[in-house]
Amino acid sequence: MYEVMQYWDEDQPDWDEGDRDFAALWRAKPKWVASHSLKSVGANAALVMEDVGAFAARLKAEIEGDIDVAGAELAGSLTALGLIDEYRLYLRPFVLGGGKPYFAAARPPLRLVKSDVVGEDAVMLVFVPA
Repeated sequence: MYEVMQYWDEDQPDWDEGDRDFAALWRAKPKWVASHSLKSVGANAALVMEDVGAFAARLKAEIEGDIDVAGAELAGSLTALGLIDEYRLYLRPFVLGGGKPYFAAARPPLRLVKSDVVGEDAVMLVFVPA
């Protein structure tokens, strides 16, 4: 996921104002990248090569506010460790033929606490562990 999102690290000539605003927000956020294959990461990012569960637990204790997790495998491992307090699932009307399921293992018991329309074509569902 980090490699996909690196697209936002450098301005593109065809970007509109919304793209530039998103890129500025992305660049400003600190990023911790859990990877066994990457040897380095870009600006405002740190490579996590240690035990990801232990690192995430320490980060959760040290950081105030939200910590976003991207990637189904990482989210799954943090779910199994009980480290995720809230799931924000964004749904858009696209048909996909493959990919990794968000809940590859048995889905944990969840309770819907919020739903919201995002833009013109998406819905955000917020769940917490039940």
